[in-house]
Amino acid sequence: MSFQDKVLTCRDCGQQFTFTAGEQEFYATKGLMNEPGRCPDCRSIRRGSRGSESRGSGGGGGGGRQMFDVICSQCGQPTQVPFQPTSGRPVYCSDCFSRQRSYS
Repeated sequence: MSFQDKVLTCRDCGQQFTFTAGEQEFYATKGLMNEPGRCPDCRSIRRGSRGSESRGSGGGGGGGRQMFDVICSQCGQPTQVPFQPTSGRPVYCSDCFSRQRSYS
């Protein structure tokens, strides 16, 4: 399939941007059917604001993620995980988690 650069208009800022042939090929290999509706700058801004909303006060974009102190269910060592553990579900340190995944 042959791709050619396309000029698109950002739905947020109204600026025109180029959807390159390489980007189109990447979209096709990932099975993405829709063209991007936002320019790269607006996509970046949106990703940053969405990230800070989902992490609460953890910061936006590249900021620190809230970590929770837990005890590994397998080896008993203290560790930290990037999610709030729920009761009744095992939580593993990274070493034990890797071993658990290799058994599956």
